[in-house]
This record gives sequence, structure tokens and C-alpha cells, in this order.
Amino acid sequence: MKFLDLAKVHIRSGGGGSGCVSFRREKFVEFGGPDGGDGGNGGSVWAEAVEGLNTLIDFRYQQHFFAKSGQPGMGRQMTGRSGDDIVLRVPVGTEIIDEDEETVIADLVAPGQKVLLARGGNGGWGNMQFKTATNRAPAKANPGQPGVERAVWLRLKLIADAGLLGLPNAGKSTFLAATSNARPKIADYPFTTLVPNLGVVGIDGKEFVMADIPGLIEGASEGRGLGDQFLAHVERCAVLLHLVDGTSATITKDYRTIIGELEAYGYGLIDKPRITAMTKIDALDAETRSRRRRALEKASGGPVLAISAVSGAGMPEVLRALYAIVRPVEVVKETGAWRP
Repeated sequence: MKFLDLAKVHIRSGGGGSGCVSFRREKFVEFGGPDGGDGGNGGSVWAEAVEGLNTLIDFRYQQHFFAKSGQPGMGRQMTGRSGDDIVLRVPVGTEIIDEDEETVIADLVAPGQKVLLARGGNGGWGNMQFKTATNRAPAKANPGQPGVERAVWLRLKLIADAGLLGLPNAGKSTFLAATSNARPKIADYPFTTLVPNLGVVGIDGKEFVMADIPGLIEGASEGRGLGDQFLAHVERCAVLLHLVDGTSATITKDYRTIIGELEAYGYGLIDKPRITAMTKIDALDAETRSRRRRALEKASGGPVLAISAVSGAGMPEVLRALYAIVRPVEVVKETGAWRP
């Protein structure tokens, strides 16, 4: 199934049915009086987050959703039938954004969460509703209220506990494949990963969800390469794992490139907890590995883990470090350590 994380849809709720002007005309009934029924309500348009979906591809093939209008009222005090509602089924983690592409209408982050996008019009009153002591035979009825028509954007932000960052070929997809059942495409050319991938990672009998997003390059915030459009999928992550290729001769420059793109993107990504790891250490001798690790620690201003997804070296340590941030309460309970 093709991945799609942004779609524009046009919606319209149904209009209310008109009220009816009618009078009873029955044999042997001396005073008939008004008996016009009310119009039915128009159908509304809703959006609901459901499980089992991870793309908005359905909204590429259908962009218009129009609810049915209510039927008009009829004589003998019969109310018109209301129009059926329309429900847009979207993946969990979908944002509903107004047509201006800035105003967030709703953020559906839990299964079953539902939001009203366009309310159907109320049905008009029939002349029976206008009967009073001084107006025993009203000859008027209300028209139904019109429906609401608007366009909204659907933007999917995948829900993951941890997110992978790094330049193309830094080893992100290899890391995800080695630690989960996900099978992303892996190759030795840039931009092998074109869409985000999700995997369930396990360590010490515990599990958490990790997102692998396409690699960034210098100038991604300006649209170079694949741009930074996929960074939205790590906005919800509790921790970011920054993978830096240990075989690169410009390892510190590679690190600063990603940090610069995070700062340019904004939305608080640069302030998220971040773990830095040097990858592909199986391809380095001990001296080179030590020298480049020290250089990376100096550039990052913190500790750097050394890992190899091929040999498995250092993998349990980095997964435990991620889990400690993703599920800090559980870690505290197991170790007995206290933290504020």
C-alpha cells in the first residue's frame, strides 16, 4: 500500500428539509386544523480515528464527501427523514487542519476519538408548530437550514515512541531491521528509504515503537533532497536516536548537519531528548573507532554510544537507553531508583 501523509478533502453537510403546510381534511371532523410535519435534519460529517490504518491513501481517490439532506415534512404530522451522517475513517495520529493550513481543528491521537467537521442543517418547522390560541390555522412553515461546505486538510503524524535521525546511509533502516520485524528496503545508495517505516522493538521482554524516517541532507529545510516533510512523524516521539556513520571521514560535520536541520525545522524537535550513536563500528579498527568517537563526543557535548547493527555490538545498550526515556516510570519501578 502506498504511503500518503497529507490529503485535502472537500466536505459538505446535508441541508435540513423544509417544513410542510398542511391541514386536516377528514370526514365528520368539524375542526381539522394544521397538521404539517417538520423537515428532517441534514446529515453531518465526522472524522474518526481507527486502528489498522497507517496511511491516508484512501483520500487520494476520493476527495469529496457530501452528506445527504433531510427530507421535507409531510401532512398528517409526519416528520421528514433525516439525512445519514458521513464518517471519515482516518489513521490514529491524524491532524485535521483548516483550509488556511495553519489552524488545527482537531488532533486524533486515540482510537475511537471523533470530531464533528460539519454539522447538518436543522429541519424547518411545519405549520403545526405555529398554531396558537389566536392563530388556529397558520399557513406558514420554515425552510430547512442549509448545510456547511468547507475544505480541510488531513495530515498524518505517525505515533511512535522513538524516532531515528541521520544522513542517508547512516544505518537507520539496518538498525530498524536488526531490532524489529520490520523489513525496510536496505541498499548502499542515498535515499533508499523514501517513506517512513514503523517497527516494534523489543528489549528485556519490553517493547516500544520506533519510526525510521528518510534521511536528511544539508539544506533539507529548504527543500533539498526529500526535504524535511517527514520530520513531522517524529514530532510525537519521546526520544530521538541520532545515528552517525562511523565510516565517514567527516563525522562531526555529518552530526552538525542534522542538528542544523532540526533547528531550522522547529516545532521543538531540537529540545527533545536525544541519544547519539556511532554506527558501523564493525568496519573500523580500534584506533579509528576511538578517535572518531572522541571527536563526535566533543561535537555533541555528551556521551556517544558505539554500535553495529550487523554484528550486534552495543545494540542492547542503546535499546535500554531508549527504553529508559520512553518508559521512565517502569524503569524506576524495576531498579528502585528514585527521581523527581
